[in-house]
Amino acid sequence: MPRLEARPQPSRLMFYATPLIAILFTLAAGGVLFALLKKPPLEALALIFIRPLTSVRGLAELTVKAAPLILIAIGLAAGFRAGVWNIGAEGQYTVGALAGGSLALAVYPVTGWWLLPLMSLAGIIGGAAWAAIPALLRSRFNANEILVSLMLNYVAVFLLGSLVHGPLRDPDGLNFPESRLFQTALPLIVPGTRAHVGFVVALIAALVAWVLMEWHLLGFQIKVLGQAPGAARFAGFSEPRLVWLCFLVSGGCAGLAGLFEATGPVGQLVPALPAGYGFTGIIVAFLGRLHPAGIVLAGLLMALTYIGGETAQISMSLPSAATAVFQGMFLFFLLASDLLVNYRVRWRSHTQPAPAGHTVPDMALPRSTSAQPSAQPGE
Repeated sequence: MPRLEARPQPSRLMFYATPLIAILFTLAAGGVLFALLKKPPLEALALIFIRPLTSVRGLAELTVKAAPLILIAIGLAAGFRAGVWNIGAEGQYTVGALAGGSLALAVYPVTGWWLLPLMSLAGIIGGAAWAAIPALLRSRFNANEILVSLMLNYVAVFLLGSLVHGPLRDPDGLNFPESRLFQTALPLIVPGTRAHVGFVVALIAALVAWVLMEWHLLGFQIKVLGQAPGAARFAGFSEPRLVWLCFLVSGGCAGLAGLFEATGPVGQLVPALPAGYGFTGIIVAFLGRLHPAGIVLAGLLMALTYIGGETAQISMSLPSAATAVFQGMFLFFLLASDLLVNYRVRWRSHTQPAPAGHTVPDMALPRSTSAQPSAQPGE
């Protein structure tokens, strides 16, 4: 019968292989789901994962959807490596869009080359300021940052809704809850499409994060704090300073992503601006193994589910929840397959005794794999 046996050391091979395993299981489970819905599984999967890649328009839309996901996940990954669990990226995304958009509306109809940089700076500051609330409560009062940051998401959404229904509502908008159209827009990188410079900024942010995490002392301190907090304190690393840094960086990245979305594809502030990117960014961060290169690939994959899901809804009358189901399955199978990083499956007969101290019950929970293992791969 199969048994789970603890590895002497975490397996580096399985650490990087489990995202691929999770993707394969998600595709298989998605096929079963489509069959239950009485839709051709192969045709549905082709519509979601292949059709968007066969046209320039589809590839351009892929960059539009991936840009905010990559930016948000890059910011979150640094905190997750340090054991700082910021679940409030959705709220920081919303407040960043609100801050940058409010600046544009305050000087309306004045425009110029300087407006977009100032809006971007305001978006970063807005997202970072919203993230500073859970940072302060954790570092000063030892509050649980997961609950605080999560609850602030809903506060931000209601704040956006109240402002676009009130002070920021377009006076010429026939009483619809939306702001004026911004007098500036993001530069396009592919003429005739919606692909904008935000995707380039996301790639630059990933490159900067890679240099910081792999080659800078600050990245080393973040890793040590996440993997061995006691060693970090013994080495003199300031935990409150690192907590603040991780929150401000992740909040700033999320705020910039929100500003790009409001200024680019949407062009104004609307109540429906929060599209779940902040929560999907968590999946992207873990699917990419908290590594900038992996996050870029995972962001493109998640963006593909958004675009392909919309295509499948139109072509095959699939329910609108199909995209969310795929994203949930990605996370579920990733967490399940993470078991193989610290444990391996052994087949034993009922009469063969198990080595003492090396086997665990069938339903044992895995050890944490939120940070990249530094040990050599296990057998």
